[in-house]
Amino acid sequence: MASKLLDRFRRTLFKEGDLPADGNGDGTDDFPESSELEDDTDYVSAKLGGTLCFEGDAVLDSEDAGEASGPDSDSDFFGESLDNPCSSTDISPTSPTLKGSNMLTRQLQESWRSLRPRCVSEKVIFEVTDASVVQEGSSKYVLYTLHVIHSGTFDKTPAIITRRYTDFERLHGRLRRCYGDGMEGVHFPRKKLRRNFAAETIAKRSRAFEQYLSHLHSLPELRVAPTFLEFFYLGDLRAGQMLLRVGRYQEAVGVLLNALRLQEKLGCQQVLQHLPLQKAHWFFTLASLVSCFQDLERPNEAQEHCDRALQDLAPSPEALKQQPPPPLLVPLLQANVRLSWKISKDKRRWEALLQDIQELGVDLGSQPNLKECLVKENLRDSEGDTKSKSKGEDT
Repeated sequence: MASKLLDRFRRTLFKEGDLPADGNGDGTDDFPESSELEDDTDYVSAKLGGTLCFEGDAVLDSEDAGEASGPDSDSDFFGESLDNPCSSTDISPTSPTLKGSNMLTRQLQESWRSLRPRCVSEKVIFEVTDASVVQEGSSKYVLYTLHVIHSGTFDKTPAIITRRYTDFERLHGRLRRCYGDGMEGVHFPRKKLRRNFAAETIAKRSRAFEQYLSHLHSLPELRVAPTFLEFFYLGDLRAGQMLLRVGRYQEAVGVLLNALRLQEKLGCQQVLQHLPLQKAHWFFTLASLVSCFQDLERPNEAQEHCDRALQDLAPSPEALKQQPPPPLLVPLLQANVRLSWKISKDKRRWEALLQDIQELGVDLGSQPNLKECLVKENLRDSEGDTKSKSKGEDT
């Protein structure tokens, strides 16, 4: 697989007729990453059955030691870009490889849809589709774009995240603290003193991150770990809340829909009863989409997401008598009644539930509306962090 991708990469860089002749010793010098990438892929894949390791990175350990970098950099040597012309974002040599990989994935998905046995179940694939070098003042890092897709079908709506090395490193540290036994056999790709922005390093790390996330997702305990799930979607939720607060509803819709896709693909719906925090995040996502679509005058989409939230959130009459209604229940019911009336849809079920709540002594007129509930919500993570970040800072 790696050799095919590298061959596609070489043909992208060199037009027909300009490719180095086969057997030419110079070809190995022009593409030093070739043997390293193949060896690294084989080694990582072989380890997926047990210990996950990225020892293929040791190829570069012989590089001269450089000056230590600041704490917010992916590189241990700030001057790396000066002697490495491949580190420029505009001419990043990883892009052709990643585009080729994306094309190959689509072809495989189409083939699977037509040929796979019906008993083959879908699984989640994590694919790095782009990696670009970002310079922010004295800090320099690589930003990786990952697509989260379902295999087994042609996934037309992949969810997308952008993360940097330090984000993966933070995830690894949190998982080790909370799930020490499950993380015992998982090793993380380490930083280097030099060549952090070299094409072969970025390519190997891209593949390493794909393998890392796939391995975590293959472990039953870690697949449903709140820390693992929040790594994907919580940044989008915080960004969506910020956009909702300032009235930028169209932008918020895009961010929140991506967060919803991420939660769906990672199977958050199946673990809501066991993970209260993820349950709160799920309903916050749906309710925020309802609020945004309302303000954008898109009542059909607003009512669709409202109805979806209430199907899981609305308690039975017996449960309603035993405990107070969830915070978002009343504003969602009131919104759904108005939306259903506007689009001529049956609203009697939700009116009856509102009546039941009122008979329990709840003053419906004094309840905050949906948007007021959402902008005041504290979106904390599994470690209690409620610090809100913009999307750019979080990724």
